[in-house]
Amino acid sequence: MLLRDKIVLITGAAAGIGRAVAIGAARQGADIAINHLPGDEVCAAAVVDEIGALGRRAIAVPGDVALPSSAPAFVAAATDAFGRIDVLVSNAGICPFHAFLDMPADTLERTVGVNLLGAYFMVQAAANQLVAQGEGGSVIAVSSISALVGGEYQTHYTPTKAGVHSLMQSTAIALGKHGIRCNSVLPGTILTDINKDDLADVEKRKRMAARIPLGRLGDPEDLVGPIVFLASDLARYVTGAALLVDGGAFVNLQ
Repeated sequence: MLLRDKIVLITGAAAGIGRAVAIGAARQGADIAINHLPGDEVCAAAVVDEIGALGRRAIAVPGDVALPSSAPAFVAAATDAFGRIDVLVSNAGICPFHAFLDMPADTLERTVGVNLLGAYFMVQAAANQLVAQGEGGSVIAVSSISALVGGEYQTHYTPTKAGVHSLMQSTAIALGKHGIRCNSVLPGTILTDINKDDLADVEKRKRMAARIPLGRLGDPEDLVGPIVFLASDLARYVTGAALLVDGGAFVNLQ
């Protein structure tokens, strides 16, 4: 019960990593507010129901994180429902794989809007509420191993994840005086909807798994422990940090 009675906000939580973290945080005693894209109401409702079955409270709030208005609306909905907030997990992200030379402008702009601007707006809105409460808090952003390495079909994606990592470093400085800790997790290849088409080739999946020291690709549940740790008081002196959660992929360069 590392998050007993804390209020945890998670963006992009109708599926994938966000869903796993929402349910995992509830198991650790938290009440949960999840953000999801309009149109994902059925999946979001299922997450809320699963959290309710664990004896915790949950709400689902639709909103496109790329829109500046979505962030204050999400934070306000969570505050109205639970009376306060304690933790933000900025998770929402997209990666429509595409070659560099003919990258459509709208694909680039949408990726930057969701991954980087969306994170910025959400962190800013949550931070303002945490500052107003005056009791500190924790912000965790889901960056990526792609913040540290390149990808031929990810030239629009990798800069956004590097930006999210940098955002946490800078907000750790800006918000430290308010007792707000800001950290990032950098997942490796995690099997989610974001990469299901890219990893549909079974042989490709086997090759990728063979390069990982732990011998497998990641599951969304692999992010739960690291994020719960960073959200909890166990990490009370951790801020501005970046935690790789990649099965050892980054260090396996030989």
